[in-house]
Amino acid sequence: MTTRRRGLPRGWYPDSARECSGEIDSFLSGFNPPEGTWRGGVAPHAGWYFSGRAAARVFKTLAAGSQPDRVVLYGGHLSAGSDPIAYPEDSWETPLGTVEMDSSLTSEIVAAGEAVAARSSFSDNTVEILLPFVKRFFPEARVVAIHSPASGAAVRLGEAVSGLMSKKGLNAVYVGSADLTHYGPNYGFAPKGSGMAAVEWVKEHNDLSLIEKAVSMDAKALLDDAREKNNTCSAGPIASVMASVALQGVKSGRLLEYYTSYDVMPGSSFVGYAAIVY
Repeated sequence: MTTRRRGLPRGWYPDSARECSGEIDSFLSGFNPPEGTWRGGVAPHAGWYFSGRAAARVFKTLAAGSQPDRVVLYGGHLSAGSDPIAYPEDSWETPLGTVEMDSSLTSEIVAAGEAVAARSSFSDNTVEILLPFVKRFFPEARVVAIHSPASGAAVRLGEAVSGLMSKKGLNAVYVGSADLTHYGPNYGFAPKGSGMAAVEWVKEHNDLSLIEKAVSMDAKALLDDAREKNNTCSAGPIASVMASVALQGVKSGRLLEYYTSYDVMPGSSFVGYAAIVY
C-alpha cells in the first residue's frame, strides 16, 4: 500500500481535524445548496483563507444531491502540450483522515494511454488543497486524481474517464480545480493598470467571459478564451469536467458564487474564484 503524504505547509489549509472542520463549517454559514442531483463542479484551489468558501460550497452542493462511488478530481497547472498526470497511490493523507484512492482504476487509465503516472516527487496544490473537502463530504468514496492539460486533450480525458466509470457501473462526481484571472505585478499581468478600475475589469469582463463559457459548457470556446485572455491558470480541469458530465446528459452549469482575493484582502495583485456546479 502506498500513501501520498501532505506536501503543502499549514498556510494553505489547517493541519488538524478540528481546525479543518471548524473552517469548513464557517465557510458554509448561511449557505443553502440548490436542490438537484449535481454531477460535477469547478472549485478554486488557492489557500483556504482566500478560496475555501467557494470550494466548500461546491462540495456541499454536490454531496447534498448524492453520495457517489467515486470522486474524480481534475487538477490543473498543466500547459497545453503536457500529458495528463494521474496519481497512482492507494491513499492520500489529510487532516480529516486518509482518503482512499482508486489505484486500480488509475492504473487502467494510465495503461490505456490516457495519462502518465505522477512521480512520488511530483507536488502541486490544485488537487491536494481539495482533498479535505472530499473527506468531509464524501467519506466513503474513493478518489481518482488526474491533472488535465489546457488543450483538447482535456476533453478527450474527461470523456475517457466518464466512459470508464459508466462501463464499470460506477456512480461518480467530477470536480475541476481552477482559479481565474491572476492580476497584478505578482503575476506579470496588468493590462488595465491598477486600482478599482482593474478590479472591475477582471470581475465584469475577463473572468465573466470565462464563467459564461463554463456555464454554457462550450469547452472549445473556454480553452480559446483562456489562451487569449489569460483568465484562468487551469483551463484543462474545467474542460475535463464539462466533457465528463456531458456524457451523463448534463447540458449546462450554474454559478454558485464568484469573488476575488481582493474582496478578502485588497491589494495590487489578486485572483478570481468561481464556484460552479453541473
